Amino acid sequence: MKTKVSSISRKRGNPLDRTLPQGAVILAPRGRDAAIAYSVLQQGGIEAVVVPSLPALCGAVRIGVGMAVITEETLRGADLRELARLLEEQGEWSDLPFILLTERGGGLERNPAAVRLLETLGNVTFLERPFHPTTLLSLARSARRARRRQYEARARLEDIREGEARLKLAIAAGGLGAWSFDIATQRLECSDECRAQFGRSPGQRFDYDDLVAAIHDDDREAMQDAVARSIRHGDDYGIEYRTVWPDGSLHWLRLDGRVEYAASGRPARMVGVSEEITAQRRIEVRRNALLTLGDQIRAMSDPDDMALCAAEILGTTLEVSRAGYGVVDRAAETIKIARDWCAPGTQTLGGTLQFRDYGSYIENIKRGELVAIADSRLDERTRETTHALEALHARAVLNMPIVETEGLVALLYLSHNEAREWPSDDLAFVQDVADRTQAAIERRIAEIALAELAATLERQVEERTRERDRTWQNSQDLLTIVGSGGRILAVNPAWTTILGWSALDVVGKSAAAFAAVDDTGDDFGTFLHPSTVRPAQYKNRMRHKDGTFRWVSWIASSEGEHVYASGRHITAEQEAQDALEGAQEQLRQSQKMEAVGQLTGGLAHDFNNLLAAISGSLELMTVRIAQGRALEIDRYISMAQQATKRASALTHRLLAFSRRQTLDPRPTDVNRLIASLDDLLRRSVGPTVDIEIVGAGGLWTTLIDPNQLENAILNLCLNARDAMPDGGTITIETSNKWLDRIEAHERDLSPGQYVSLCVTDTGTGMSAETIERAFDPFFTTKPLGEGTGLGLSMIYGFARQSGGQVRIYSEVGHGTTICLYLPRSDKSVEAEPEHRLASLNDVSTAGGRVLIVDDEPAVRAVVADVLVDLGYECIEAGDGPAGLSILESDMRIDLLVSDVGLPKGMNGRQLADAARVTRPDLKILFITGYAENAVIGNGLLDRGMHVLTKPFSVDALASRIREMIERV
Repeated sequence: MKTKVSSISRKRGNPLDRTLPQGAVILAPRGRDAAIAYSVLQQGGIEAVVVPSLPALCGAVRIGVGMAVITEETLRGADLRELARLLEEQGEWSDLPFILLTERGGGLERNPAAVRLLETLGNVTFLERPFHPTTLLSLARSARRARRRQYEARARLEDIREGEARLKLAIAAGGLGAWSFDIATQRLECSDECRAQFGRSPGQRFDYDDLVAAIHDDDREAMQDAVARSIRHGDDYGIEYRTVWPDGSLHWLRLDGRVEYAASGRPARMVGVSEEITAQRRIEVRRNALLTLGDQIRAMSDPDDMALCAAEILGTTLEVSRAGYGVVDRAAETIKIARDWCAPGTQTLGGTLQFRDYGSYIENIKRGELVAIADSRLDERTRETTHALEALHARAVLNMPIVETEGLVALLYLSHNEAREWPSDDLAFVQDVADRTQAAIERRIAEIALAELAATLERQVEERTRERDRTWQNSQDLLTIVGSGGRILAVNPAWTTILGWSALDVVGKSAAAFAAVDDTGDDFGTFLHPSTVRPAQYKNRMRHKDGTFRWVSWIASSEGEHVYASGRHITAEQEAQDALEGAQEQLRQSQKMEAVGQLTGGLAHDFNNLLAAISGSLELMTVRIAQGRALEIDRYISMAQQATKRASALTHRLLAFSRRQTLDPRPTDVNRLIASLDDLLRRSVGPTVDIEIVGAGGLWTTLIDPNQLENAILNLCLNARDAMPDGGTITIETSNKWLDRIEAHERDLSPGQYVSLCVTDTGTGMSAETIERAFDPFFTTKPLGEGTGLGLSMIYGFARQSGGQVRIYSEVGHGTTICLYLPRSDKSVEAEPEHRLASLNDVSTAGGRVLIVDDEPAVRAVVADVLVDLGYECIEAGDGPAGLSILESDMRIDLLVSDVGLPKGMNGRQLADAARVTRPDLKILFITGYAENAVIGNGLLDRGMHVLTKPFSVDALASRIREMIERV
């Protein structure tokens, strides 16, 4: 026991990190109470130590414990002052629980001495001896739960304190001031930043009366009402008001706060923050002023009213005495003012004024320069005439010239009866108002002129309509005259007959507006432009008045600024042409469906043959086994395996043609690959056929699946052999090709660098019809039963899926050349590692655990059996989410084997990527029979990822799994 005491006494630091933050310290030096309590708590999962004395108990409490278990006689008559002091010094979150073992129970009636212990220890639970172990354990667990809640309370308090510290830092960083107002004493405390926002220096006396006095007279009552309302109703306090600094300057502040309450529930104080918003307020006021200006002048038609509206907005926003707009006579140096806006007490300047009567600044105005005079008494241009200006309430003056193409035309002016500065933001605001007002006035003048022009044009149209001759009136074609800007000047009655539009509907409007936008739109406007070099004939759809469209064929000619156009109505001809094109499209679709029928028919024929072989073999195996003739089943196993391999080859060729096969592209040296096939090719084509290999020097690398390229070369050589029944020569040639835009277009490729691989024979050649269908699946020129018709289709699909192309060059009787164009790769060729094909007889000694994810139970069963035979442990999952839940557990997984296409919204690649988040080094093998390359990365897999194509041999699966698991 003493050893455990000493272990406590050596602990320091945060009690949550100590040996017994939730455990018990036991003080029961007499009898077997300590041993019994210790044993009960240990068996109940509560850590405990026994201390020999009250000082040792105090030491443990000082360090930190979860609870204390004490016998009553130990404390009776003892000096408890040190223990009482420790309990008194507990944090506000702490109330250490005590379990007091008594002989007479814990009730005050039966145990009056308990009063003293309750007063000293506080949180005490009495347990009368002898006690049942479950009772002690139950009390201890309750005490531990209570202690845990205390620790949680402490953590929350620490978070609150840290938050308060961060808040203070954020307030200081954000330029906010902090304040506190004691409601009872009317005492105001505020930060230096808050004082500065009222124009006071740090530490300067600033009480609540000073704050109220600093508020603008017009805002003071609203501020006091807001304070009273917050105190009375407990509402959050938020207000914006103006303050007057000791230097007389005006500023805007925003104050936000809330009421804090005393324990009695009465409002105790208000606390909050303050922020100076003078700049924001100025921006907001001016933005609103501009919006008001736009709204008001939009509804006005008189330019003088627009000018007066702008003057009023400028005057009220900038709080000046006068604002107005006048027309300037530059030669006479006068300004004529019709109306202006004046503040109360300031008279209008309506009439004509002579600039020279008020100073020499007219020279600046004539040069188009802004005149900004802060004080006419001090500016040299107005010092001599300041009395005249001040008589007009214009001690401060701002004149902004309005200059148009012909020069100075008008003046926007502001004046104030007291000296004031004209800061840059005031000048920008005035300029903005001036620009908007001038634009609105010019637009209104233009609208008036346009309306007058429209009226004039209407009269001209009426006059010209009366002058048209009989040809114009009787023409069945659409005749129109288009002026500059593409606007229609005249149309003949055929517009009404054909399109339903009268002359009044179209004259004066853009001709392009009557064309179908989805067809020609702006093109029709271009066609009708006087300077356009137009085609001999132009066809488009014109909009009928009822919303339908008519086809029109146009011819046009230009003369000066006018275009004379004639349009023939061809809707019937166009509909006939559309019907013909529709019939042709239906024919093409019918041909496509016929091709699909041939494809599915050929596929069904071949697969039915293969399924018959497999099914018959399996049935015969069942019969032979039932007959006890097991020695004869090897023949049927071989037949089924051969049929399976032929079915696999058939599906691979189909997938290659459809560009859906699973590729494993690697940087490949094509010359080296051909050289490695030399012996196989010569044995395959037989002794009557010679093979010549012409490899280009310095051949580029290409990124392809080398196995698929080997199959393609072998297929091409076999086809070449079949085309030479009497023997001949096959030439395999490689070269580098740099295709320009024209050459690439001829081959249906993008311009760039390619590796060319051509196989040429001296055989019978192909007709144009055969070349046209050579890549169709199941198309073959061989006798029935001697070919599937999928060889060239597989080569075509492989080349296109690899980013390349295949082309056939042939002539009947002169042989055939088939060329593959494969894109160049800038990656270097990597050495192919040697590896031995594993067998099911090779059992792993290292072991390992593999997760299999596949929605096909049969595939999972096969892979699982292979893994078990190889000595590995396997786990199965039927979909992505189920597999992911296993991968997110703590279970060891050495290899993930997953199908690519999985149900329930998560494919194999998504499962692998999710697994790599928590298991970055996890090895992954994808098994798939049909794969969208984009799903697994277009062949560019991450490190540690491999692909195995279904169907696969058991030995191939075993070899790949063994290689991946045992590779370091």
